[in-house]
Amino acid sequence: MMQIKLFTIPILDSVVFEQELNAFLSSHKIIEVEKHLVTMPANAYWCVCVSYLLPTLGEQTPKSKVDYRKELDEVTFAKFAIMRKARKEIADKEAVSVFVIFTNAQLAQMAQLPELSIGALTSIKGIGKMKAEKYGVQFLECYKQLSDEASRVSNAKDSRVE
Repeated sequence: MMQIKLFTIPILDSVVFEQELNAFLSSHKIIEVEKHLVTMPANAYWCVCVSYLLPTLGEQTPKSKVDYRKELDEVTFAKFAIMRKARKEIADKEAVSVFVIFTNAQLAQMAQLPELSIGALTSIKGIGKMKAEKYGVQFLECYKQLSDEASRVSNAKDSRVE
């Protein structure tokens, strides 16, 4: 469904208004942009008319990228990073995209769980019984192996420091 949005951008001090227009243009499916310079004795400004389409039911609006290093505490982020490596190893073996295995959001939720198990995986949105059965066991094994290696490396560093 086509929509119209109007922007009025003053010639002087236009930075904030330009940023608003640019943000809108980059986040919508634009059909047409019309602009007219309007001059008045005391001021001049651009009048911009933007015709755009609303997203259809199947389309999603772009989501902003999440910085999990900022979202998760240090310990949880360390678990998350190991889980990403485990997911990558499985994806390479299966010759699929990493997001077919688990999304970053799902890994972040897993990293926050007190204990990781097949049952715990199915409690996370988007991970059903089939996905948990298909990838869960190998993911948990790979995660355990990588986390054991990480703790050995960490312990070795700690013993050298003392």
